[in-house]
Amino acid sequence: MRIVVAKPGLDGHDRGAKVIARALRDGGNEVIYTGLRRTPEEIVRIVNDEDADALGLSTLSGAHDVLIPKVSAILRQEGLNHVVVFAGGIIPPDDRKALYEDGIRAIFGPGSTTVEILNFLKVVGDRKKGNKPVGIGEKSGWYWNE
Repeated sequence: MRIVVAKPGLDGHDRGAKVIARALRDGGNEVIYTGLRRTPEEIVRIVNDEDADALGLSTLSGAHDVLIPKVSAILRQEGLNHVVVFAGGIIPPDDRKALYEDGIRAIFGPGSTTVEILNFLKVVGDRKKGNKPVGIGEKSGWYWNE
């Protein structure tokens, strides 16, 4: 799977994103890391240019409730409905429902393991093979909740 890992907004801490990117690569995926401080428009352009299957957004800044929906909206506007979007970082439980309703398929907070993320991607792959919707613009109501 081709996966873009991105750091939206002004968050300057990317150690976790780099750890995840390496784990995804070691798990057999092709990973493109965007680097720090990307705008939602830049992230979507990279997803499109790289023909990515999935997008992992890492946020620690507290702006997840603005930045993640903005990225999601632009992905849909650009016709990238098939792209699976998952998030990680500091996202309080009270904020997660709205993100799931927006089409985010998984949220991995502190303490999540790389094995959990790889398991999520395996389920995504299985769902895709079975023609079950998983992309940001595909209405299914499904999200990862291990």
